[in-house]
Amino acid sequence: MIEVEFKARVDDLSRVRERAKALGATYVCVRKERDVYLNHPCRDFAESDEALRVRQVNGESFLTYKGKKLSPLTKTREEISIKVDSFDSAKQLLEALGFAEVACVVKEREVWKLGEATIYLDRVEELGSFVEVEIEAEGEGFEDVEKRLLALVEALGLRKDMSIRESYLELLLAKNRG
Repeated sequence: MIEVEFKARVDDLSRVRERAKALGATYVCVRKERDVYLNHPCRDFAESDEALRVRQVNGESFLTYKGKKLSPLTKTREEISIKVDSFDSAKQLLEALGFAEVACVVKEREVWKLGEATIYLDRVEELGSFVEVEIEAEGEGFEDVEKRLLALVEALGLRKDMSIRESYLELLLAKNRG
């Protein structure tokens, strides 16, 4: 599966929420997510532009790999995610194999659906407020999906030049370095 995603930092999530409602978006839920990112023992994911995380959300846990970014405009990348029985056991297994924890990202995420798109209104601890808009590309070239995504982004009152291609992990690490 290819995840085609646009992310932007915003000052006012309520303005984007109101635009989404006006476009016909449907509220799904609010959830708290805790993501622990790990680095490979033999290659640096920061250099290879990959990510591996264990996510805990609403009592469920997922192990997710994200591949290299495929587009200069968006955060389009391969994503493989599997549900695991235990957040702690998954993390413990990876650490036993030599993976090392890099950082933990915690966010409150408000989820909306609009057609094929999912709109996330995020409040990320230590980083602030963001909007993510994502469409999954399965069986078609991601370029066409990206065009539809960017049209929706503009309809939500966001601009293409607001695009942030860095992950929350990358933003958090940069903030902590600076």
